[in-house]
Amino acid sequence: MSKANRNRNHLLGSLAVASLLLSGCAAAAGAPGSASTASASDSPATQHSVDHSAAAASSATPATESQDSPSGAARMVCGPETQDNVSEILQLKAAPHSVSTWADKTFTCTYHLAEGPLVISVKESADPASARKYFDALAGKIGGTEPIKGLANLGFPAYQTDDGSVVFLKDNNTLYVNATKLPAAVGPHGATPTAFAYQVSTTILACWKEHH
Repeated sequence: MSKANRNRNHLLGSLAVASLLLSGCAAAAGAPGSASTASASDSPATQHSVDHSAAAASSATPATESQDSPSGAARMVCGPETQDNVSEILQLKAAPHSVSTWADKTFTCTYHLAEGPLVISVKESADPASARKYFDALAGKIGGTEPIKGLANLGFPAYQTDDGSVVFLKDNNTLYVNATKLPAAVGPHGATPTAFAYQVSTTILACWKEHH
């Protein structure tokens, strides 16, 4: 079986598995320190870094969203919902260490997994047209992309690469899950990096839909 076909099969399987993780999104929605709340380290800056192994236990003070700070939807990729889903997918006993940065309207969360880094970013554009332009430009920058079609794209523009990148466009946000530094077989079920990135992407998109 070719690598492309193996990725497609894993994507369909991952879509089914992702639906089982949505209860974690609902349960975490009102939890202290969730992505819909601000941590003590969240402050407007050209770029800042947050250690989420500590930030998860921070105060549940409502965030003031502005042009100079990431949205709650963006922060969610480093929040308890996504931490729990990554842990469940990989069957980890504890949430992985993660660090985030905010620069150039892009919120980036890096999960330091034992096998290598998983990098999730959300680019917040001014409007859907600008977001589409960024989404298309990113495809050229990454290279070797192919569209995700049918049920697997969840109704959103999306593409993937064979080596572990998955990108979705939703409204003004471009979600980029980069698992290219992970080994060929990820987690207890030996998923490809692309399938793993896709599974993480769909759980994030499901949480976004549930919170809006």
